[in-house]
Amino acid sequence: MRFSRRTDWNTEESELARAHRRRAAAGEPIADLTASNPTRCGFTYDPELLAALASKRALDYDPQPRGLLPSREAVCAYYAGHGVALAPEQIVLTTSTSEAYSFLFRLLADPGDEILVPQPGYPLFDFLAGLDDVKLKAAPLVYDYGWQIDPEGFRRALTPRTRAIVVVNPNNPTGHFTKPWEAAELARLCREFNLALIVDEVFLDYPLAADPPGSASGPGADQAANQDANLGPNLAANLGANGAANPAVSFAAGLEGVPVFVVSGLSKIAGLPQMKAAWIAATGPEATAALDRLEVIADTFLSMNAPVQCALPAWLEGRRAIQRQITRRVAANLTELDRQLAPLPAVSRLKVEGGWYAVLRIPAIQPDEQTVIELLDRGVWLHPGYFFAMPPSGWLVVSLLAPEQEFSRGASSLAVYLDAFS
Repeated sequence: MRFSRRTDWNTEESELARAHRRRAAAGEPIADLTASNPTRCGFTYDPELLAALASKRALDYDPQPRGLLPSREAVCAYYAGHGVALAPEQIVLTTSTSEAYSFLFRLLADPGDEILVPQPGYPLFDFLAGLDDVKLKAAPLVYDYGWQIDPEGFRRALTPRTRAIVVVNPNNPTGHFTKPWEAAELARLCREFNLALIVDEVFLDYPLAADPPGSASGPGADQAANQDANLGPNLAANLGANGAANPAVSFAAGLEGVPVFVVSGLSKIAGLPQMKAAWIAATGPEATAALDRLEVIADTFLSMNAPVQCALPAWLEGRRAIQRQITRRVAANLTELDRQLAPLPAVSRLKVEGGWYAVLRIPAIQPDEQTVIELLDRGVWLHPGYFFAMPPSGWLVVSLLAPEQEFSRGASSLAVYLDAFS
């Protein structure tokens, strides 16, 4: 039997995965600083949460390609809470943001076309692009008193086959919110090269007050006030003085003259990754034509199940309880991480503005994979930076989601290990 080239992956167990499996099988303790699943991190969920699945409406099969109207209205109410007015007709429900990306790649690109993706970034895009027969081009994020896009690097990455730019706001794993000046630069590129903008906002509701968006030095402080004309009127209206952005502002507010497709879902917003509920919100030029085509794509699969659609309004309405817990946890663990690393001058925790990850800069004296294996031997598990397209040495990525005692234990082991480099 022959398999397609698009599935020609190396499926052998990696050395890191093998080391983790063996330690777990031996029953040895592991402080998991890679945790990304809130349902396994000790948070308290509403005991009646699953009752929303029992709606009698779910017994009626009503195959609406864009999703049931009450569910799309609930998504619009969510955006209204962020100061953005959307109509249900602008929403297409999907089972996940991964499916949303797949729909958009098929909508915007022919086989062999290119999608520009900032790096460092989440590695899932590589698999999605391969399955949809499109190619990814890396566009650089740089660190200078905070993460930011490199406009010239983005421009150099564009080719005649580029069809869209992906932005994650805030970025995973850097925790970097897109600033007004960056939004203006992206809008300029999209208009000049006839591109769409795909914006992933799954972490939008998790800003960190310790490192507020818009506070980094650089072009944002001096240029943003002069670039609001390049933004959509709704987005510009939500920008603060001196270029500081409200961290809750969504790109669903639009960019002037730019097709914008925002993807998000309950996985992060309501801490419910198992419910498989997400959406696309479309704004800008030709949005009606784009939505008509998306409707055909969605109608081809009809993947969103009725019980989850019927429950989605209740889960969105109740999201703030879990968001408060996650926000407190992330803030507490970030404080603890900083406390543990404070005596180590050779280690830097880079500026983070949102989400639930932190990036560490460590001495690049050996491959990060070796560092992670040695840390696992000491009972702490975290990501090497190259998982997120960082260089192979000198970078670690830490999740801030673990229970506080477990996180403190892991951060302590990490600090003791890194002390040898100081």
